[in-house]
Amino acid sequence: MWLTDPEYGLSPKNTIGIDVYNPPPLHWTSLLVLAYQSCGVVYGDLSTSPLYVYKGTFSGSLHRFLDEETVFGVFSVVFWTITLIPLLKYVFIVLSADDCGEGGTFALYSLLVRHAKFSLMPNQQAADEELSAYYRPGYSTEETPILKALRNFLEKHRKSRTFLLLMVLFGASLVIGDGVLTPAMSVLSSFSGLQVHSNALTHGEVVLLSCIVLVCLFTLQHWGTRRVAFLFAPVVVLWLLLLAALGIYNIAVWNPRILRALSPYYVVRFFQRTGKDGWISLGGVLLSMTGTEAMYADLGHFTAASIRIAFVGLIYPCLVLQYMGQAAFLSKSPDCNIHFIFFESIPRPIFWPVLVIATLAAIVGSQAVISATFSIVRQCTALGCFPRVKIVHTSNRIHGQIYSPEINWILMLICLGVTVGFRDTDLIGNAYGMACAGVMVVTTLLMALVMVFVWQQGFILAAMFLLAFGSVESVYLSAALMKVPQGGWLPLALSLVVVAIMYVWHYGTRRRHLFDVQNKVSLKWLHALGPSLGIVRVPGIGLIYSELATGVPAIFSHFVTNLPAFHQVLVFVCVKAVPIPHVRCYERHLIGRIGPREFRMYRCVIRHGYKDVPGDDNDFENDLVVRIAEFVHMEAAEAAAHADAPRCSDASVDGRMAVVNRPFDLSRTGLLMRAPLPNPEDSVVVRAATAVTTAGDSSKTETMQSLQTMYEAESPGFAIRRRIRFEIDDSTSESMDPAVKEELSALVEAKHAGVAYIMGHSYIKARKSSSIVKKLAIDVAYSFLRKNCRGPAVALNIPHISLIEVGMIYYV
Repeated sequence: MWLTDPEYGLSPKNTIGIDVYNPPPLHWTSLLVLAYQSCGVVYGDLSTSPLYVYKGTFSGSLHRFLDEETVFGVFSVVFWTITLIPLLKYVFIVLSADDCGEGGTFALYSLLVRHAKFSLMPNQQAADEELSAYYRPGYSTEETPILKALRNFLEKHRKSRTFLLLMVLFGASLVIGDGVLTPAMSVLSSFSGLQVHSNALTHGEVVLLSCIVLVCLFTLQHWGTRRVAFLFAPVVVLWLLLLAALGIYNIAVWNPRILRALSPYYVVRFFQRTGKDGWISLGGVLLSMTGTEAMYADLGHFTAASIRIAFVGLIYPCLVLQYMGQAAFLSKSPDCNIHFIFFESIPRPIFWPVLVIATLAAIVGSQAVISATFSIVRQCTALGCFPRVKIVHTSNRIHGQIYSPEINWILMLICLGVTVGFRDTDLIGNAYGMACAGVMVVTTLLMALVMVFVWQQGFILAAMFLLAFGSVESVYLSAALMKVPQGGWLPLALSLVVVAIMYVWHYGTRRRHLFDVQNKVSLKWLHALGPSLGIVRVPGIGLIYSELATGVPAIFSHFVTNLPAFHQVLVFVCVKAVPIPHVRCYERHLIGRIGPREFRMYRCVIRHGYKDVPGDDNDFENDLVVRIAEFVHMEAAEAAAHADAPRCSDASVDGRMAVVNRPFDLSRTGLLMRAPLPNPEDSVVVRAATAVTTAGDSSKTETMQSLQTMYEAESPGFAIRRRIRFEIDDSTSESMDPAVKEELSALVEAKHAGVAYIMGHSYIKARKSSSIVKKLAIDVAYSFLRKNCRGPAVALNIPHISLIEVGMIYYV
């Protein structure tokens, strides 16, 4: 590849900041601080499970088996459940399947997309595979015949890839559903403890208090994960230590023989005695794993090592002791109120302090899935599976800590509706368990594929993993399905709605891109028009935004057909997502040429990962000029090095693209950058006005000055950066190739005249011959989502006064 030489500023040493792909090992103190913070964000949900696990397990027909052996059996099932699934599966296996430090359902899908070519994402290029983080370290392209046959089958059959995408969307939607159910379940369960020693408090008042606390919780989210973590972590740590202390107390006071239930023998005896009732009760035991998937989805907020340390060193032993202590109490107190089993097991002298801490811990418990929901929505948006929403970075140090206002308030409204509508923790618990079981099964299926295609561990190991964990989770899922009529329908309904939104948006986006590909302007036809393109070339740079990474989009021909004039320098800009979390700064920009040199037409492809935020570069115009100048020099150097080699006749038409990093030494580009001029008359708009008006036409000049004032009032920082001037470096101009100097002079002149942004404002409609389903999906659902999401110009931070939108209607 001729344009990837480190000589041109592509070396990782030229970048600023920490390499997120191979980060330096954290000092042990930093690791412990992260582990401490993870308690407040990642484990809040899992640590509040003791509030409702035994209540949910014994609330059904199992209540008639309240004898010591059955209670021991239930504890044994709970113990081995949290040992096999959260500890063994997630902490020791699934956390290793990170995508450059990111976790969650979409992280697994991203790994499969890159290594197994399962993608349905449009606009992917072969150049994307050359990104340093595209393939997992140590990945080999050599395959066994069986693996090759399976890969070919999945790649050739589109329906199999569509099914995989729908499964991923369903898993992601279940985690989003957890963001609704967790706050309602945790807060309502904690406040119900007020009724244990306070008969004057009605259930309606408990629901009202819960709603007030939920509103406060969602209002705190704009502070960001880091501030919330420091606020919540002490509460969770104190809560976990209190759980362990209460567990030890109940074991010593009520029934020390509960230690025998650590043996799996009691699991076998439990199912032998209870039969079908024991199987259905697994829907309650399932609640002991709630928050486990959020632990994996929140991986980007922390590190795998810090999450493992917190779980093994604090979370796991404290939870085991608490479940053991509740079982010891219940085995000797069969007549207690099972609905308040946790609060009944608390010694009366410390009941109220524990109740306060339990309430605070329940509030904190909701933070894990709320943070996970923000992460998943951002991933879905970047991969074209969710409408654009506002994403706010809340930390300058941890890139994955984000906040989405729209998603936050929607979650709050639905959560309040569930709390007021159900009013019963049993019904909410049934829904909660259904969502938890569903997403775990999806993760297990994806992990098996990752083991085969990404880790390349072979079918036997993947089959063992799928059989071991898939069989256990399928049993829990079957028990949860039995409770669909008693509240389990809610996560299924929410998931279907979210999946429908995701898939309709993905389908509409894909159809629009396919139309662009099929209707792009022929480069050979463009080449035949000559340097003027058959239109008037006016001073300035025109940035034409398109979703096409190759070819000339249809909006260009649509624009020049209605207004036959365009800027002297044209740059076709494509901002696209690639299926990796982050794209390194020095690999982000691809620069190429369209047509011969005298056409002054370029292409710039800006690649972002699904964790990056496009549009955060306010100095884009000046940065682009420098990169194009660097590209011109690189191209000239390549031409000089291969002067004797035969050239393809259409090479100038195709144009090759290069990864171009912005050089730190600007003199190598042959340009000099001057500071903003203090004289307002030298601003961009006024210079443009001077270029197009006569000296006596003062009215037009005054109009342009008025527009300039309005522009700078709207975005002063952007206006100052626009007044940066470029000049040809006299010290290097004498040795510069004349053709290169001429091209750079034209580029500088165009930059001084001004920059305009041209963006297609396209609408897609179904053809009249389309089916009813397609018309509903495109004309109703997709159109509604598009009108109510953030526009691309806003998402890309394009200045409003410089924006020209070209309207088009696509019939697909």
